[in-house]
Amino acid sequence: MITSTTCLYCVLGNPVVHSKSPLIHNAAFKDLGINAVYLAFSPENTKAAVRTTMDAIRTLNIGGASVTIPFKEVIMPYLDRIDTMAQTIGAVNTIVNREGRLTGYNTDCEAAIAPLRPFGIKGKTVCIVGAGGAARAVAHGIAAEGGKVVVVNRTQEKGRALAGRVGGTFVPVDRAAEVEAQVVINTTSLGMAPDTQTLSFPESALHPGTVVMDVVYTPMDTCLLKTARAKGCTTIDGLSMFVAQAAAQFTLWTGQHPDIELMKRTVLENALGDL
Repeated sequence: MITSTTCLYCVLGNPVVHSKSPLIHNAAFKDLGINAVYLAFSPENTKAAVRTTMDAIRTLNIGGASVTIPFKEVIMPYLDRIDTMAQTIGAVNTIVNREGRLTGYNTDCEAAIAPLRPFGIKGKTVCIVGAGGAARAVAHGIAAEGGKVVVVNRTQEKGRALAGRVGGTFVPVDRAAEVEAQVVINTTSLGMAPDTQTLSFPESALHPGTVVMDVVYTPMDTCLLKTARAKGCTTIDGLSMFVAQAAAQFTLWTGQHPDIELMKRTVLENALGDL
């Protein structure tokens, strides 16, 4: 039951209707007996709207927020403090509110790299599709593990900037088919519901043995992953990263560790329509 003492948390994104974050965080709150509720908000993608949203978090004493596309970078100037890791990456996916002071963190980086480590990263050419907030976290993690980063992006300015930031190289999207990579990671929203048939990376550049990861988790079996498996690639869906980054957020907000298996089950039980 929601009362005046119930703590509010939220996800900020646009679009955000597809997000499973409310499902898993509310399940974790209930499991641990925490009097809190987590909702989805979709502010307009303007500076004025972002500023107003940050003010609202302070005014309404919202305990924390998850941040997704397209706000991971643009919210940073409106925070009171940014964690060193998030500052280095240049993107925030988590906000913690402590008595009106908003601190930004990034839990995407470790969550994205962990599923890739068993396949090896050091010395491998890793193609990252996209140059937004998620791409920044992934690129930072790959570079830190000794991988060779290749950024493919529609906007050349952003793509070149990210590649330069991590000592990688940039390839325009119209030359993506020329990329020869051992690992391919889609960090864009391409292939996400409702546009599930959109392929984020050329089929001709996928070869047997390539490890292909998609951060999109709605649907979990994206067009990219289906195509990659048909070409003999090893695939990694977005569920592991999604749950891992969410669990880390939950701990930052509450100081407690949620049941990760409960979070995974919650997503799977509510994703049947996406499969």
